[in-house]
Amino acid sequence: MTVMTPAPIDQQEDEEMLVPHTDLPENNHQPMEVVAQPEAAPTVESQPVEEPPQSRFTWRIDNFSRMNVKKLYSEVFVVGGYKWRVLIFPKGNNVDYLSMYLDVADSTNLPYGWSRYAQFSLAVVNQIQNKYTVRKDTQHQFNARESDWGFTSFMPLGELYDPSRGYLLNDTLVVEAEVLVRRIVDYWTYDSKKETGYVGLKNQGATCYMNSLLQTLYHIPYFRKAVYHMPTTENDMPAGSIPLALQSLFYKLQYSDTSVATKELTKSFGWDTYDSFMQHDVQELNRVLCEKLEDKMKGTVVEGTIQKLFEGHHMNYIECINVDYKSTRKESFYDLQLDVKGCHDVYASFDKYVEVEPLEGDNKYHAEQYGLQDAKKGVLFIDFPPVLQLQLKRFEYDFMRDTMVKINDRYEFPLELDLDRDDGKYLSPDADRNVRNLYTLHSVLVHSGGVHGGHYYAFIRPTLSDQWYKFDDERVTKEDTKRALEEQYGGEEELPQTNPGFNNTPFKFTKYSNAYMLVYIREADKDKVICNVDEKDIAEHLRERLKKEQEEKEHKKKEKAEAHLYTIIKVARNEDLKEQIGKDIYFDLVDHDKVRSFRVQKQMSFNLFKEEVAKEFGIPVQFQRFWLWAKRQNHTYRPNRPLTPAEEAQSVGQVREVSNKVHNAELKLFLEVELGPDLRPIAPSDKTKDDILLFFKLYDPEKEELRYVGRLFVKSTGKPSEILTRLNEMAGYDPDEEIGLYEEIKFEPNVMCEPIDKKLTFRASQLEDGDIICFQKAPAMDSEEHVRYPDVPSYLEYVHNRQVVHFRSLDKPKEDDFCLEMSRLYTYDDVVEKVAQQLNLDDPSKIRLTPHNCYSQQPKPQPIKYRGVDHLSDMLVHYNQTSDILYYEILDIPLPELQGLKTLKVAFYHATKDEVVSHTIRLPKQSTVGDVLDDLKTKVELSHPNAELRLLEVFYHKIYKVFPPNEKIETINDQYWTLRAEEVPEEEKNLGPHDRLIHVYHFTKDTSQNQMQIQNFGEPFFLVIREGETLTEIKVRIQKKLQVPDDEFEKWKFAFFALGRPEYLQDSDIVSNRFQRRDVYGAWEQYLGLEHTDNAPKRSYAVNQNRHTFEKPVKIYN
Repeated sequence: MTVMTPAPIDQQEDEEMLVPHTDLPENNHQPMEVVAQPEAAPTVESQPVEEPPQSRFTWRIDNFSRMNVKKLYSEVFVVGGYKWRVLIFPKGNNVDYLSMYLDVADSTNLPYGWSRYAQFSLAVVNQIQNKYTVRKDTQHQFNARESDWGFTSFMPLGELYDPSRGYLLNDTLVVEAEVLVRRIVDYWTYDSKKETGYVGLKNQGATCYMNSLLQTLYHIPYFRKAVYHMPTTENDMPAGSIPLALQSLFYKLQYSDTSVATKELTKSFGWDTYDSFMQHDVQELNRVLCEKLEDKMKGTVVEGTIQKLFEGHHMNYIECINVDYKSTRKESFYDLQLDVKGCHDVYASFDKYVEVEPLEGDNKYHAEQYGLQDAKKGVLFIDFPPVLQLQLKRFEYDFMRDTMVKINDRYEFPLELDLDRDDGKYLSPDADRNVRNLYTLHSVLVHSGGVHGGHYYAFIRPTLSDQWYKFDDERVTKEDTKRALEEQYGGEEELPQTNPGFNNTPFKFTKYSNAYMLVYIREADKDKVICNVDEKDIAEHLRERLKKEQEEKEHKKKEKAEAHLYTIIKVARNEDLKEQIGKDIYFDLVDHDKVRSFRVQKQMSFNLFKEEVAKEFGIPVQFQRFWLWAKRQNHTYRPNRPLTPAEEAQSVGQVREVSNKVHNAELKLFLEVELGPDLRPIAPSDKTKDDILLFFKLYDPEKEELRYVGRLFVKSTGKPSEILTRLNEMAGYDPDEEIGLYEEIKFEPNVMCEPIDKKLTFRASQLEDGDIICFQKAPAMDSEEHVRYPDVPSYLEYVHNRQVVHFRSLDKPKEDDFCLEMSRLYTYDDVVEKVAQQLNLDDPSKIRLTPHNCYSQQPKPQPIKYRGVDHLSDMLVHYNQTSDILYYEILDIPLPELQGLKTLKVAFYHATKDEVVSHTIRLPKQSTVGDVLDDLKTKVELSHPNAELRLLEVFYHKIYKVFPPNEKIETINDQYWTLRAEEVPEEEKNLGPHDRLIHVYHFTKDTSQNQMQIQNFGEPFFLVIREGETLTEIKVRIQKKLQVPDDEFEKWKFAFFALGRPEYLQDSDIVSNRFQRRDVYGAWEQYLGLEHTDNAPKRSYAVNQNRHTFEKPVKIYN
């Protein structure tokens, strides 16, 4: 189950899977997967016994679809002596799914260091048919940083809000939570290598599915040896070579002491970060990876390894019963798909696999020279591979729910699998009976969770001994046979009653953790497959490369372990200030991350460190004076005071503590070096309390340039007027040039830079060590006309707030159109005015801006309202991130006027021409659907002047609603579904008493995931059917209506659908008998389906449809 890293309680994140709730991506945490934690001896707190430690809580939410809140908490309920509540996001936590979490209700009031462990399930109850209730379970160790946990993508909103699905009844949602409080596990101190001899794989976000597969392949030594023997060179880079990345990964799994990262491998696949956060199908990844490796092994010493290990063959046959005719076809396989539903174990699945199907009656077989014949059809195996991969069909398409579901039924699999059983009933006549097909179980890959996501891990016995190991991302644990086999069969589990004295009902959990892939190794090939793999199998350059990596890692580890013995000293000098001010920084004096740093033992005397500095910078020890930096209350960071001789006599560690009490903090110093007339270092003069060290920056308004010019000691009783000549000299000005002086006081959150009165003493102006004076030529009277920022304060204000904004046309959201430099303090009017100027538009109010979503890299759904924000800075903020992108549109009417109107995008379907035109209808918000249609009539070409129009709501290629003409348009949403306008056909206006108006939808059967799934496509429509009319007669009218050529139309099939299940029709069927008498527009549970391939060209207009994200196919690009 995938999960986000912890976040503070009112911020949180994504993936279908389990996550702390995080108002998705409101913060910048990286997602990761939760790690299932086996029970161990309690280390933190024992389970309370005051009341039963398990309970079910039911939460009824009325008026659910009309709720206008981002998130909602249930009332508090108590389990195991702890307070809990359910948290939901009715419109999704920034995803198109209902988001739901279990939350520790009193987390903010609990004592420091609290934690608790709970196994729980969350459910949305189907109030029509309980068996379609959506339920997901997980477990989590709750603590102050992770006080809620659950599923960001619990179930699709389209499914939830569809009234025909049964989750919303009378606009009431019923949520259930079952919570079982368990003892806490100590997870962090566990050492997999030490405990088991094996190490795990790190999870990149949602890559546990990949980790379980990689561990399985790694523990097939013959496969690992072949990967090691794939030719790679020292010049290859792992991120660009799949063989080298896999060699590197396997080597580290074999020799590393800690868990191994997979980033190099996924980079070699051509995956970006997004791919790593998408859960994929493991079987698909297995096939794609093996195909890639098979391809890359061609022409090498290991060519054919994949086939040798995993390839078997079966024979598809059709045999006629009454004549001597048989058709056979040999096919290869790398894995076998076995049915789970209706099969109690692997043998039952194999029985079903080879089941004979009779071809008789209407389904007779057409034998070449014999015509239609009764026949039998089936599959038999010619040979099985040494390594047999069985994919269990845990995911299937449910016609009733029109969605994929997970089959959690109990399904057993043996430790030893005999495929020669019953006299070789699975084998074809051509099979070699001398080969003994007796297999022993090597690995069990497990999926825990629901259809939309979950967590994957594997049970493996690497040497086929009795000892099993569980590989769960980074953690490897020893397990017994029962845990690896029986506990992964699925089905239901009844938890033991921990408090028998209470009259509580048995607490049953559906086991959502169950096997979905099995790997068996043939006994006869065991020694060949489980072979020895050692260093001599690994290329020299690979060993060297990985040893070097290991040494670097050890070095860093050592540095980290010894960090407490060392201090980092960062030394800033005059040269750094000159280099950085006006380029990298404008405020304060230096970026300490860009100055020379020294790693010094804390015991070293500071005077000895000065010798190091002398060697580095060529400044003799006697000419060095070091200043401590201090952070002031106004958040500026300035040199504060010189180190005293007594302090310099101490150790480096003691000096650091003087500077900063924070443990392991760096020591930051300013090195003051005085130069004589010959520019060589001289001894610094003694500093008295009356001396003040000031730093000076020079501003040039013409060039808009700020630079550092030096530092001076001044007397606190002196006046700025006394140093003007010196400042002019530093600036390169005439000695009597008139200059203005300003003190740079602070810059966060706002800039404060004030003029200095040259006649007051420095003390009277409150100047002290480390202060900064900015100066410039006194502005001439006419200078303000041709310079943008005539004085230091205005320039610093500009620098502090300047922002280059990338503007993109909303029509082309991926392309920068132009960039403008602006101030974050610009008002709404300032911004649109600048954009209008850029676009040569006279009326800025016709500009509409839309902010940018930093996480999706897309425009936000809602544009900015007219004067809806105060400043540019407000336009650029997305949660806790700041963007530099805005999208613009040029409207045909001013935005304030547009906001009083409701805008709808309506697709108009022409009655006689094959064309669809998208129209934008803009009417006052109080208008009705009738007004929309009247307005549309003025814009479209009608088939005749008196044509009557109607407005439909189309979603996922189905018609969900015909809008009544008097419905107000203000509540109509065209963001997720398409609004379609069309003429009402004459035949629909004159319906007879026995006529029906039915829905007709196009569909295709998608078997890409090896499960049949109905996919609707194309444009749905209504059709009048007459009583007694046969399918043949209706087909004639449909063909004419859709203008489909005969040769194409012959291939179409027709089916009656009820609740998503197809029932194919014959030409002679009376179609009206299938459809119930219903309200004319209310029968979307029933429709006539037209099955054919979707080869229509895509429409050019944009349709807001199919916006939900689904599992993406696995692609390895390199």
